[in-house]
Amino acid sequence: MPGLNEKTDPSASLPRPAQANRSKVPLLVSPEGRILLIGVGLTLGFIVWLGIKFLVSPEQSQLLTGTTATAAVFGRAAGLAFGYAMGLGHATVISICMIVETAMVLIIYPLFVFSWQHLLVIRRLKTFFERIHRAAEAHKDKVQKYGIIGLFAFVWFPFWMTGPVVGCVIGFLLGLRAWVNMVVVLAGTYVAIFAWALFMHGVHDQVAPYGSDAAMVLLVLLIVVVVIVRFLHRTLHENRNRA
Repeated sequence: MPGLNEKTDPSASLPRPAQANRSKVPLLVSPEGRILLIGVGLTLGFIVWLGIKFLVSPEQSQLLTGTTATAAVFGRAAGLAFGYAMGLGHATVISICMIVETAMVLIIYPLFVFSWQHLLVIRRLKTFFERIHRAAEAHKDKVQKYGIIGLFAFVWFPFWMTGPVVGCVIGFLLGLRAWVNMVVVLAGTYVAIFAWALFMHGVHDQVAPYGSDAAMVLLVLLIVVVVIVRFLHRTLHENRNRA
């Protein structure tokens, strides 16, 4: 498949004059810049929608904001569990998780690319980007064997560090065009969200007869597991880097 057997550093494959010329082109005109604009527009539009909801129905707005924050901080599984525990419907919970993860990909991906190419360096995000890059490098060879299908499966499979953010960085390292990368990663993300939604809704239905407290206990346990796994994963990588 074209582009999957190229060097792992896309910027290195460009001739030096081409890199110099690209640095002179306004960032927002590039494909990554347009993706960033779409991501920012989606985020702002969603915030405005939450603001309108707050004016119309403050109580519902709190539930929507809580689901959004949980999905953004602890991941789609926790976000779905929170939404169902709060009594939100399928369409609402799934839509929020889709918007959250789409916005994250559309914003983080172009910023990572700009940082990689030294076109825009944000110091506060340097450590975050380095961690994503290490995770992407660790899985890149496995994904490369199967091309686009491998990237789709990587984003879809519910394993740790196989989310859309790491997936889009792998696509970049494999030399995929920006829009192809976005389509594959977001398609895998949406399929994963639907699969998680069916699973979490089923679990919620199982614990619902025991009362609303049971659903909240399940949510707390899920968040604790996510925090522990993140801590162990970060500690493991730090130890490897020191070694």
